[in-house]
Amino acid sequence: MMNKVVDFLQANPVQYLGTIGRDGKAKCRPFMFCFEKDGKLWFCTNNQKDVYKDMQANPEVEVSVSDPAYAWLRLHGRAVFEDNMEVKEACMANSIVKGQYNTADNPIFVVFYLENPHGVIADFSGNPPYEF
Repeated sequence: MMNKVVDFLQANPVQYLGTIGRDGKAKCRPFMFCFEKDGKLWFCTNNQKDVYKDMQANPEVEVSVSDPAYAWLRLHGRAVFEDNMEVKEACMANSIVKGQYNTADNPIFVVFYLENPHGVIADFSGNPPYEF
């Protein structure tokens, strides 16, 4: 089930993460999927950013991205932060992440996965969407 979702996220590396801001208003930011490990979809961020504080206040998030052929993915889940050094080390393989945080033990560097991930991959073909 997750392979199709992971493939879509990896093929379209800049996604948009939607949160409910602490002011009660919708917020949408460019984001990057890290990888799938043990059936969990992992992302990372900086614990000094508003997006982290928003997810602490309301962990329900949605990720959206489209591909060049106008197919799109909408992925909903609950952000669960975990101090997982193995995941943090693996994130350092991404040069953008490494450039921002330098080391996996950087105290501002945090990782989270989506609990109960669900959503759709759809397009304008008229075919039913792929639901997961």
